[in-house]
Amino acid sequence: MTDVLFLPGGIAPAEVRYRPFLNHLPGIRPLLKDLEVYSGEAPPTGYSVQTEVEGIGRAAERAGWDRFHIYAHSGGAACALAFVASHPERVLSLAVDEPASDFTPVDQADPYWAEIEDAVKLPGPQSVAAFLQLQVASGVELSGPPEGPPPPWMAKRPAGMAALANALRNHRVDPASYSKFDGPVLFTFGSLTHPRWRAMRDRLKGLFRDFTSEEFEGLHHLNTCHQAEPARTAELVTKLWGRAKPQ
Repeated sequence: MTDVLFLPGGIAPAEVRYRPFLNHLPGIRPLLKDLEVYSGEAPPTGYSVQTEVEGIGRAAERAGWDRFHIYAHSGGAACALAFVASHPERVLSLAVDEPASDFTPVDQADPYWAEIEDAVKLPGPQSVAAFLQLQVASGVELSGPPEGPPPPWMAKRPAGMAALANALRNHRVDPASYSKFDGPVLFTFGSLTHPRWRAMRDRLKGLFRDFTSEEFEGLHHLNTCHQAEPARTAELVTKLWGRAKPQ
């Protein structure tokens, strides 16, 4: 069996984000892990990216996994990068869909982060809407929220997004640490997403030893490849796992 840990972004829980995608991935042993920022009614005291890194390690240990593959999106993909930088020996392969940060000095200096900080300071629903608009390219119009009451888990999102954004902004990774990871890396992104992810793709290509990327035409951060084109994405990650060293 192929052991794969799945990490979601800062909005939808792992079960909501990935359960349909798993229908295209028979023969794997998935572990759908939510972010630690949502482990309680409020973000944990002293929350940081290191909190997420330690949570990934604990989840894998509870599953009895020594080495495993990671598939992650957005905030979860950033945490996956931080985990690989700290524990390269534990990860067989890494597939990241538009990581929220790569923790390089160039990314940390991006004015984009000031816009994110302003967005998450807005009241509740306004905060979520402003945050989401910053994930896509200029001119991309987003549809409004679905009709009916929001799901119960949405109540935690404004505070969680603010805590996650602050944690991502303040975490540091030595870019050279990525070169210590010798497993294959897949970076996916949409053509209609914010242009920062194309720049991030180019940075990471020069840091990881075995790096490939795939652009999905017409997609963006809020309509991702594993949601809109699950069969194609499943084929890509299956090939990635096949290139990794045996467990």
